[in-house]
Amino acid sequence: MRWCPSPVLHLVRCMLIRSCTRKVRIRLPPCLRERWAYIKLLSRSLYFNSLTDSDVIFDCAFEPVFWSVDYVTRWFGLVFVCLVVILTSAVVIIAYMVLLPVILKTYSTGWIVWHLCYGHWNLIMIAFHYYKAAKTSPGHPPTVKSDIRFVSICKKCIIPKPARTHHCGICNRCILKMDHHCPWLNNCVGHFNHRYFFSFCLFMTMGCIYCSISGRNLFLDAYNTLETKYQTPAPSYTFMDKVFNKCIIFLWVLTSTVGLSLGALTCWHAVLISRGETSIEKHINFREALRYGQRGQIYKNPFNYGRLNNWKIFLGVERKSHWVTRVLLPSEHRPYGDGLSWDIYACKKDVIPV
Repeated sequence: MRWCPSPVLHLVRCMLIRSCTRKVRIRLPPCLRERWAYIKLLSRSLYFNSLTDSDVIFDCAFEPVFWSVDYVTRWFGLVFVCLVVILTSAVVIIAYMVLLPVILKTYSTGWIVWHLCYGHWNLIMIAFHYYKAAKTSPGHPPTVKSDIRFVSICKKCIIPKPARTHHCGICNRCILKMDHHCPWLNNCVGHFNHRYFFSFCLFMTMGCIYCSISGRNLFLDAYNTLETKYQTPAPSYTFMDKVFNKCIIFLWVLTSTVGLSLGALTCWHAVLISRGETSIEKHINFREALRYGQRGQIYKNPFNYGRLNNWKIFLGVERKSHWVTRVLLPSEHRPYGDGLSWDIYACKKDVIPV
């Protein structure tokens, strides 16, 4: 290189520098480039702003699982409804064909009248409220332009969401004052059928406890009868005796199990109603209370009007007679308000002086 002319040497140096700094670019197929760009977009969406937290990342990661659960629940809702009808009908048939003859033979006249009145009243309340809870629409916000005030925009429906409105992934619609989606009803529990749902849970629990207590002695006798002992040979029973004992055992086990599980759910919803909140608002209010607590402030639920007033508003009680006509008897009265605005309960005093 020492004997080369200076222009040639300069040219060689420039070529060596360019060859060393040049990057080799691999051209991917268009389909792979689109997928790679989509993956980069998804990864950047997890931290695109300061509002992203662990809940957002968890929702994004488990979104396919949520889709699968919503799809299965949507298609199996009718199966759950049929299961409720079949099991309830089985309990009623056993009660009429097995328990009722025993009651008529062994109980006094006063107890017979009480069992007949209470049992049929409880059965009517269960059937009425279950039908109304399953068939009544929970309420949906309007899809056309209106003057109602809203708190946000649904990112899936792309419509304004009024206060206490949430989107249901199973129904694929926004629900007014949504509490949850009940697969046993194949329907959402919202503003217009929340009372029917709670009343059904309450009266179903009462009916299960009634059957469990009434058939306890019969269950013990049937269980001891079917239990074989090794010391003495088992006595011979007819086919109808075995069917009778097995029906009693099935009735008692089913009603006791449902009574405990559904009773716990009913108590939980009763606590929520006393606080003036739904199942979804329970988690929202808990997070808001923590956020206000970090600032040294106290968060108050804006829809809590006191325990008694919350129950009056929920049950639609306006007069003293309504505790009988609207609570203890089947009633189709509509709840307060339209589910779009909640300004009618602005005052914190006794809104319904009953």
